[in-house]
Amino acid sequence: MNPDIHGLWPALLLPVAPNGALDTPRALAHAKHMLAAGCNGVTLFGTTGEGPAFSVAERKALLESMIGSGIQADQILVTTTALALIDAIELGRHATRLGVHRQMFMPPFYFNQPREAGVIESVSQVVHGIGDDQLKLLLYHFPAMSTFGFSHEAIAELVRRHPGQVMGVKDSGGSLAHALALAKAFPSLSILTGSEQHVAEVMCAGGSGSINGLANVAPRLMARVIKSPHMVSPADSQLILSLLALLSIRPNMPFVGVYKQMLAEQTGDAMWLNMRAPLCPLDPSEAQAVREGYRALGAQLETI
Repeated sequence: MNPDIHGLWPALLLPVAPNGALDTPRALAHAKHMLAAGCNGVTLFGTTGEGPAFSVAERKALLESMIGSGIQADQILVTTTALALIDAIELGRHATRLGVHRQMFMPPFYFNQPREAGVIESVSQVVHGIGDDQLKLLLYHFPAMSTFGFSHEAIAELVRRHPGQVMGVKDSGGSLAHALALAKAFPSLSILTGSEQHVAEVMCAGGSGSINGLANVAPRLMARVIKSPHMVSPADSQLILSLLALLSIRPNMPFVGVYKQMLAEQTGDAMWLNMRAPLCPLDPSEAQAVREGYRALGAQLETI
């Protein structure tokens, strides 16, 4: 297991006001709840956190507030994905100045299916632009979102160019075979899966942990899996599948909206239902289906 990053780093949901403004106090409270529940750290501004929808200034301000609130810099993985490389570099430099050296990056995805040479060069420009010898960069592989991914050849080339700085891959491709192949091909890198149902198997094959959305509502459940991937109980395995099933209890629901609906049900805080446009809350029938499905889990919810 690569020591650069390991364990459970929830892809942090971010609360917003009805007008879309970032709700910093709730965000800080949620991050601290994740850490208190046994997570190793938190991941800011990923896809689950609606990251690219926030401005550079907003992202800087929240990171500063996190550090100012007492959360340690080494407990934060900050996503610097942006549509302009110069913005990603600015976010990376800012994080570095605050001591946040663990960063995650997806190359700009405005242009569909760029050539691999361009993908490699975008990462290299970001690494050089940040200029941090202590940088620990996680490559964000999410083809369904970006229209491209990091091939084994691209990963190997980036590790060759930036040894010690490109530390691994966050695999959100959804394929167990792909995640296992990454763990086998790159045993010296941190391979973190975004697929909750695959965490144990990937870790047993040499993976380093997980960055996932379900941990926002079930941090203790996912922490148990991370702690003992060789001995996950059948009950915990089934509970993960039952919670994930709520993501598709109605067709074509945005997964961020489903997780926010579950968190609102869990906390009793309706502010979690808000999302930043163009994302929007679930419609009433979808929301009811998710909440009823969540409540139907009954006493099992006490373990999450």
